[in-house]
Amino acid sequence: MFDESESSLDHSFEKLMVVSACVKMGGSGVMTEWKDIPMELLLRIVSLVDDRSVIVASGVCSGWRDAICWGLTRLSLSWCKKNMNNLVLSLTPKFSKLQVLVLRQDKSQLQDNAVQTIANYCHDVKDLDLSKSFKLTDRSLHALAHGCPNLIKLNISGCSAFSDTALAYLSDFCRKLKTLNLCGCTKAASDSALKAIGYNCTQLQYLNLGWCENVSDIGVMSLAYGCPDLRILDLCGCVLITDASVVALANNCLHLQSLGLYYCQNITDRAIYALAHSRVKNKQSVWESVKNRYEEEGLKNLNISQCTALTPPAVQALCDSCPALHTCPGRHSLIISGCLNLTSVHCACAVQAHRATNNVQAH
Repeated sequence: MFDESESSLDHSFEKLMVVSACVKMGGSGVMTEWKDIPMELLLRIVSLVDDRSVIVASGVCSGWRDAICWGLTRLSLSWCKKNMNNLVLSLTPKFSKLQVLVLRQDKSQLQDNAVQTIANYCHDVKDLDLSKSFKLTDRSLHALAHGCPNLIKLNISGCSAFSDTALAYLSDFCRKLKTLNLCGCTKAASDSALKAIGYNCTQLQYLNLGWCENVSDIGVMSLAYGCPDLRILDLCGCVLITDASVVALANNCLHLQSLGLYYCQNITDRAIYALAHSRVKNKQSVWESVKNRYEEEGLKNLNISQCTALTPPAVQALCDSCPALHTCPGRHSLIISGCLNLTSVHCACAVQAHRATNNVQAH
């Protein structure tokens, strides 16, 4: 079942025993039988070791197995370089209380039967990372839709085989999603899928659409209208979008903090002024009692690299209205690489530093 060598497993078991002994001795000063460790103490022990050791611990005895299977809520198998699919098939029926499951991989190993097993047994999963699983098909998304309706965070970046109809189907059942990573999902991330997400997943706060080249204004505008709480949106490489997308985001997503527009060369000053004016309008509409909270809001990160149509006055206006955007060394949150005409744009602290230097020189 495991791909590690026997010596590696022995090392994990040895480490587990050492930690267990330390915790037990620290608690009472008296060693007891391993099987007599209270469930709360055992779960405290396994929280101190790596996930490989946790799996080893579940095989020590039936008492440990039952305690860990009922108490374990977080598990990562990203360390598994071979046979991850078999490991998932073996473990998930036992670890049915999992809420966070990380199956990120360097080499695609997961198959649909593993995800179907997760959906069949782990109904409490809220955070699932399946990134780089390009062997998975729509059957996996359909299984998750029916078996894991409490998903809040889903990472399927690099899962290039998923279709947009399957993604739309998932959104109809997993309506609690707040974080969704679709980077590189060129087939799944279409305008029709984004329409469904905008309609169903109204609590969405983070969405990565990097390099989803089929996304156009229709899809982004659907998100802007349906997901007003969007905080982070990555549209890098979405070459079809225009100012209309950014204007819709500026007018409807007033909590937007991070926006990636790398290589979106159809973006012009109109979009940037819309972001700047939205920030000003938002500040003016706030009651005095919550003014401080809104002072901390506004764009904090903006990537407009290779957006060569933008001019310095527009970008400077946005910088002036969003003080969290920085061009100064060490705090670059306004990324303008590839835009040589924007080198004159500076954030407030960069201007203040320049003035301070001039004053010193004058004295």
